[in-house]
Amino acid sequence: MSAPKWGVVVFPGSNDDRDTLYALETVLGLDAVPLWHASSDLQGVDAIALPGGFSYGDYLRAGALACFSPIMQAVTAFAHEGGPVLGICNGFQILCEAGLLPGALVRNRDLQFICRTEYLKVESTGTAFSCQLEKGDTLAIPVKHGEGCFAVDPDTLASIEKNGQVVFRYAEGAPNGSLDDIAGISSEQGNVVGLMPHPEHAVDALLGSTDGRGLFESVARWLEGERGGATAAAQGASR
Repeated sequence: MSAPKWGVVVFPGSNDDRDTLYALETVLGLDAVPLWHASSDLQGVDAIALPGGFSYGDYLRAGALACFSPIMQAVTAFAHEGGPVLGICNGFQILCEAGLLPGALVRNRDLQFICRTEYLKVESTGTAFSCQLEKGDTLAIPVKHGEGCFAVDPDTLASIEKNGQVVFRYAEGAPNGSLDDIAGISSEQGNVVGLMPHPEHAVDALLGSTDGRGLFESVARWLEGERGGATAAAQGASR
């Protein structure tokens, strides 16, 4: 199949939308377009990224206002139809606020902003953004957040672990206090993934790591598998 077309949502306060577009277009050579928060037009994209930043100034709490924007209504419908959606840092917070992922991201354990490279262990390869990775791989990817502590009630945490929805863990222990050292999770279907680290800052060797490439490159394989399965089902139904 042809390379997927990406959409990168731009909210007031986004500060990594340009970085994500640069990573997709200039570094990875993919087609990518900005999607304005006040529009509901997804421009025919195959995958969506919600970037990092401080959408709507993080008023009330991180992601709380962004989840009500017109674009998120379209993103939610896209996700419910099986479309791949990646939430990075503030994007992860928005996905949780929108109910597309369980749990919440709260203030870091030490109440300090963290900005450094962390090592992530790949826990699941059954998602749109990890299917090209290997389980057990360790990825060097930067973090930069003040509200990145993943929190959830005990029953939901047990369910997430049982269902294999933990996609990434901090290999050397969570720097922010996240439960079970969780750095990223997925929806039950695997098409929606959120993580606090920034893979768009780990796609160029000049930045110190290319370990983030696999998250973006996985989408083509995922879509090929999804469409291949749909084609096989349609052929079977016609026999």
